[in-house]
Amino acid sequence: MKKLQKKHSGIATLLAFGLIPLSGFTTDVYLPSFPNMAEALHISSIQVQLTLSIYLISYGISQLFIGSILDSFGRYKIGLICLLILAASSLVIALVHDIFVIYLMRIIHGLAVGAIVVAKRAYFVDSFTGEKLKNCLSLFSIIWSTGPIVAPFVGGYLQSVFGWESNFYFLACFALAFAILEFIFSGETLKNLTSFNLRKIAVIYLSMVKTTSFTLGIVMLGLAYCMVMVYNMTGSFIIEHHLNYSPVVAGYSSLILGFAWMIGGFIGKATIERPFIKKIIFNLTLQFFFVIAMMISIDSMADLYTLIFFAFIIHICAGFTFNNYFAYCLGLFPKNAGIAGGLTGGMSYMVISLLSYGIVNNFPAKDERNLSYGYLILIIISIIVMLILYKNNQKVIRSKRQALA
Repeated sequence: MKKLQKKHSGIATLLAFGLIPLSGFTTDVYLPSFPNMAEALHISSIQVQLTLSIYLISYGISQLFIGSILDSFGRYKIGLICLLILAASSLVIALVHDIFVIYLMRIIHGLAVGAIVVAKRAYFVDSFTGEKLKNCLSLFSIIWSTGPIVAPFVGGYLQSVFGWESNFYFLACFALAFAILEFIFSGETLKNLTSFNLRKIAVIYLSMVKTTSFTLGIVMLGLAYCMVMVYNMTGSFIIEHHLNYSPVVAGYSSLILGFAWMIGGFIGKATIERPFIKKIIFNLTLQFFFVIAMMISIDSMADLYTLIFFAFIIHICAGFTFNNYFAYCLGLFPKNAGIAGGLTGGMSYMVISLLSYGIVNNFPAKDERNLSYGYLILIIISIIVMLILYKNNQKVIRSKRQALA
């Protein structure tokens, strides 16, 4: 087994950070191409949006089981093989213009990217401890947000110059380049392999899921990113069809909203020591008032600028929630970092895929009003989950006080 060499640890860490945004890249790079894909493949907008939902579901499922495999067989080889699989399946999508083949390749994308991302999350838990680990974990959502920032911006230009297939050629080159760098500079970081015992693994999974704060935290992660995903699935159609702008403008709009997510992450990192429940409740209240303001403004001043302004504020708040809960969930079970990371990502993406597709189905990519309805539903659910979480925390505190008395 090739171990990570100490002299290469700095480059390996940079490569690990570089692969954290991969899920966002694989999700967002072809968003500006949605309308053109629908036209070129002679399919409906819902069928194109389904390529994203299928990816999210398989990405979530992959993370549910891959953590235990990574803890038992190591991170390095599995991650390297999955990068090569990602490159090959991206080439198939670009070359074979059949929607059912694209669906299959997107399933493979989700499974491969899930393994890569969970392996790289576990890399940090393997390599760092204490405050350094805490800082790395809090940086995850900030680093991850570079994917949604850069990908649609790049995708918009690729679409305008070369067509929708170029997005998947780009993904293939990206994955292949990282596979070569990983082969040269990276290596195995897992110090102690866990025996692959299904009963033992099932007990660990069950104990994590039964931890109420962990499970509710995962739901909050899913709800936060679902706000971004609802925009991703509908924004290009609203901007290109309803508002009559180009794919480049749709790409720039996603770029701006990607910065919003990153700002939310930075604010989350800066306020990491503040009382947890209070800052999340304040954040959700702010989101609620802005989505109401968005709905009120639609009749008098609905255009591209108001759409981006309100979405920008809502996405900042979503990034803030995600940053706080991501670091929290991943830090709860340091002895089973692979399983905890996989379960966190897997369950949250199951929430994201089901909710986002359900909302888009009921409120199609028509205009700003339908987008605001989607935001409102997600914020109301988030508030309800937070109230349940608050009551659960109060119950735990009371139980601890009674035990000490």
